[in-house]
Amino acid sequence: MKYLRIYLVLFLAFLSITLKAHESLNTISGFVSPESVVQDAKGDIYVSEIGEFNKDGDGKITRISVDGKLSTFASGMDDPKGLTFIGKSLFVTDKNRILKVEPNGRWTVFGSTMTFPQTPVFLNDITSDEEGNLYVSDSGNLKSGGAIYKITQNKKITIVLNENTPEILAPNGLWVIKNDLYEVDFSSGILYKINLKNKSILKVAEGLGGADGLIKSEDNFFVSDWKNGKIYKVHGSKVSLYKDGFTAAADIVLSYDKKSIITPDMKAGSVTLVPLH
Repeated sequence: MKYLRIYLVLFLAFLSITLKAHESLNTISGFVSPESVVQDAKGDIYVSEIGEFNKDGDGKITRISVDGKLSTFASGMDDPKGLTFIGKSLFVTDKNRILKVEPNGRWTVFGSTMTFPQTPVFLNDITSDEEGNLYVSDSGNLKSGGAIYKITQNKKITIVLNENTPEILAPNGLWVIKNDLYEVDFSSGILYKINLKNKSILKVAEGLGGADGLIKSEDNFFVSDWKNGKIYKVHGSKVSLYKDGFTAAADIVLSYDKKSIITPDMKAGSVTLVPLH
């Protein structure tokens, strides 16, 4: 009887911890194919909703206010995906073009197919460096044919690397640190470091499934695996599972306070804040 009481106490303690851990995963549902997220300094979260794939005009950016309310921030897009802020302007990849969205939600085309050095196929993630240059991944047919572009603020577009480089298959998530561009490949599941000056490529880690989003927090990278609904932690070259249970973990972002991984689940139609610890 004594051991039974001890067992029950331990079980209830474990159950309490489990419930608290579950409650800490703040999830908001009701999105249609959410692909990417970003957070501003005020705490508002912006979510790109593709809507129906390849249906032009039904894509939008939804804003989640700090009190959890949802509102349409910008609409009339095609298949919006990657998001990044430069100042107060939000830049969005939308099929074969880049959009610039002003604080009032009005958007214009920042880069179009006619200005790219080669015709984009599947513009996906987008990030920026300290000088305001944009870096955009083109995932090709999701198996091969991809490319990575650099876009300056005066709209000059150049190719960083494309399919002529064997490692470039279907580049997806991007992260810039000074002169190095980190890239995860959706097709190979490999994380690469690209030197932007000499274009040399170093394999950092592999085994990342259908690698989608990429962020860095302190000494660790975190990569979302769209195909398997997981988030991996990469420390050095070591890969470990950080969080699973998603159906299609898409383009993750580090929260503004750097305490959470904001994770859109494309197939579940939800956005979850996964605590960093």
